Amino acid sequence: MHADQETIRRILTGSGDTWAVVGLSTHEHRAAHGVARVLQRFGKRIVPVHPKAETVHGEQGYASLDAIPFPVDVVDVFVNSHLAGDIADQAVAIGAKAVWFQLGVIDQDAYDRTRGAGLDMVMDRCPAIEIPLLG
Repeated sequence: MHADQETIRRILTGSGDTWAVVGLSTHEHRAAHGVARVLQRFGKRIVPVHPKAETVHGEQGYASLDAIPFPVDVVDVFVNSHLAGDIADQAVAIGAKAVWFQLGVIDQDAYDRTRGAGLDMVMDRCPAIEIPLLG
């Protein structure tokens, strides 16, 4: 288990409403596209983060986390596990409150570093699955 229910609840209901979605692009068949739409339906502001900096779901995209000109509360990570640790470190550097590694994104060292830096962290879970379970 890479997060307890209280941490999941805290991130989904109390960590803030601005979610940087790393790996979100205009490719509608990708999981990030659908998850970002669910986050929007539940009142979250999504910020696409992708090298192409594309606008997705009506929100301006940025090429990297440090290019976002406003505070980010949660960094939701849709990249391969071998890239995820660097994204988690960037999330710490920009002052995010939490990091969420999507299903299949696993890096125990990054998890430990992020938690050690004082951020909430979830790994190998999906907020689009978890948020409706909150009731």
